[in-house]
This record gives sequence, structure tokens and C-alpha cells, in this order.
Amino acid sequence: MAEDLIVTRTLVIPAAELSERFSRSSGPGGQGVNTADSRVELSFDLADSPSVPPWLRSRMLGRLENRLVNGVLTVTAGENRAQLQNRAAARERLARILRDAAAAPPPVRRPTKPTRGSKERRIAEKKRRARTKDGRRGGGWD
Repeated sequence: MAEDLIVTRTLVIPAAELSERFSRSSGPGGQGVNTADSRVELSFDLADSPSVPPWLRSRMLGRLENRLVNGVLTVTAGENRAQLQNRAAARERLARILRDAAAAPPPVRRPTKPTRGSKERRIAEKKRRARTKDGRRGGGWD
């Protein structure tokens, strides 16, 4: 499964930049639990990757700073019993993380003043609520 990892239409990570490590998964697995290396660790060196443009790399490094170890992003998948399924899950997880980190920042919100209509609606709702609560004030419960 040495294929390039497609993150977005414009960002493709070559297979040569990904490294996979296999180990034994924890949990139940029957007779093959001690022999099958089905857990997958997929690593990508984001800090030194030539396939990520510098302007995008700085954005991704900033957003992923808590997940990186020396500039390397590592994803683990071990929920399936088959190594092939875990490899596919790890690749999808890595692509999703990189896609989210590469997303454009939201547009800057320019604060505006409330409109006259919204102010009037707010005051009308406050008065309606006050009348409701006023009706609850009854006589004395002595």
C-alpha cells in the first residue's frame, strides 16, 4: 500500500515521506494475538517535508504544535484485527488531521452595532417576560 497520501486536491504527500511501524495490538485477538503485528504507527515529518509549501507549513505547524514531536506527526491505528485495515485507518486519520490543519482560517468578523429592529425586539421580549413574571406575584401566603 505504498501510495501517495491525498490530503486535498492541491496537497499530496508522496509515499516516500511516510514511514510505517508495526507492532502487536493490545486487546482480544484469539490465537493470533501474540503473532500478528496488526497495530500501525504512521509518521510524517511535517517540519522537513519538501511537498508542503512553506506558507502552508507554518500554518500547519502552528495548529498542530501540541501533536508534533520534533516536527513529526504520528498517528496510530490498532482497532482492527487486520493490518491492512489498520493501515487504511491510519492513512485516513492522518489525511483528516492534515486537512483540518491546512484549512484556511475563517474570515475576520467585523463587529457591527445592533439594528434598530433588533433593539426593539429585545425590549419587547423583556417587557413580555416581565409581564409573565409579574403575574406570578400573588397575594400573601401568610
